[in-house]
Amino acid sequence: MRVASILDSSAKGHPERTAQSADKQKKIRFPGSEGFQTVLKSRVNAYFARLNRSPRDSVRMYVKTATIITWFFTSYAFLVFAPLPTWAGIMISISLAFAAAAVGFNIQHDGNHGAYSGSRLINNLMALTLEMVGGSSYIWNYKHNAMHHTYSNIHGHDDDINLGVLGRLCPHQKRFPFHRYQHFYIWGLYGFLQIKWAFFDDFKHTVRGHIGKLPFPRPKGLNLLIFLGGKLFFFSLVFVIPAFFHPFWVICLFYLLTSCTIGVITSVIFQLAHCLEEADFPEPDPQSLQMKNEWMIHQIETTVNFARKNHLLNWYIGGLNFQIEHHLFPRISHVHYPALSEIVENTCREFGIGYFAHHTFLSSLKSHYLFLQKMGRPA
Repeated sequence: MRVASILDSSAKGHPERTAQSADKQKKIRFPGSEGFQTVLKSRVNAYFARLNRSPRDSVRMYVKTATIITWFFTSYAFLVFAPLPTWAGIMISISLAFAAAAVGFNIQHDGNHGAYSGSRLINNLMALTLEMVGGSSYIWNYKHNAMHHTYSNIHGHDDDINLGVLGRLCPHQKRFPFHRYQHFYIWGLYGFLQIKWAFFDDFKHTVRGHIGKLPFPRPKGLNLLIFLGGKLFFFSLVFVIPAFFHPFWVICLFYLLTSCTIGVITSVIFQLAHCLEEADFPEPDPQSLQMKNEWMIHQIETTVNFARKNHLLNWYIGGLNFQIEHHLFPRISHVHYPALSEIVENTCREFGIGYFAHHTFLSSLKSHYLFLQKMGRPA
C-alpha cells in the first residue's frame, strides 16, 4: 500500500497552500525552518509508513459519521414530528444541539480540511454538512483554514479572536472599562454566536468581500449557488418544515434554546485551544512584518491541548483537544491525533519548544476564565 504523504497540499482548504496568497497580500512572513519542521514531518510520515496506514479514509471516521448523522436526524425528527410534552421537547432540543455541534467538530471539520478522505469529492461532500447547521463551507474555508490556521492569535489577521468591542481576547486589542466584567458576561455572548453566524456573519462577509481586515474572493457561480442553497436548506429545516406542525412562537423558542446551546458548546471548545493563559499572542516585526518563529513553532506556541486522556471527549469533539496536532497537520484525520501527540511532544522537547497541555477539561476551562479576567483588567 502506498502511504499518502502528509505534505501533499493539493486538497481544498490546506492552510499552507491558501496562506501563500494571503502572505503575499498582507506581507506577513514566517522565517524558514531551521530543522524542526523537517524532522517532525519525517517522523510523522514514518509513523504512517511503519503501520501501513493512510492519514485519511479511516473506517472509524466513516462509522462515526453515520452515528452522528443518525443522531442528528433522529433528534430532529422527534423534536418536529413527535407529540412530545414540553420537558421532553427541551431534552430533545438539547440533544439536537449536541448532535449539530458534533457535525461541526467532526464531519465538516475534517472534510473542509481535506482530512476526511483522499478523494476531493468526498471531502467536499463532508464539508457541505456545515450547511446543515447554518454555516457556509465556502466561507469557513477562508475564515478558518486560510486565515485562522495561518495567522493563529495574530491580532488583525485571526478573526477567531475577534469578538468586536464586546470581548477582549487578545492583549493587543483595545480595552474598554466594561471588559473588566467579561469573565462573567461572555458566556452568555457565546450562546448567541451561532445565531449571529447563520443570520448575519456569512452574509456580511459575502457582501463586503472581507473577513476581518483580510479580503477573500466572494462566492460566484456554483459556490454562490451552494451558499444560497445551503442557507435555504437550513432555514427550511429550522422554520419552514416545523411550521406545518407547531406555532411559530414555539418554533422560535426551541430554535433559540437549540442554537444557544450550540453556541456555548462550540465557542467554549474552540476558545480552549487558543485563548488561555499559556497561549502566546505574537506580533510581526513592525518594519519587516516577519514573525519571530517559523510557521510550525508559531502554531505550537499559540495553541494549547487539553484532556488528552479523556476518550469520550476526544470522540465527541473530533480531536479538537489535540489542537496542536491539528494545527500542525490539518490534512490528517483527527482519529490519528492521540498517537501523533506523542511524536510531536517528544520532538518539541528535543528542540526546546514549549508544548502545553492541560490534563483535564476543567483545568483548561479555568485557564480560559482566568485569561478572560486578565484581558479585562487595565494593563
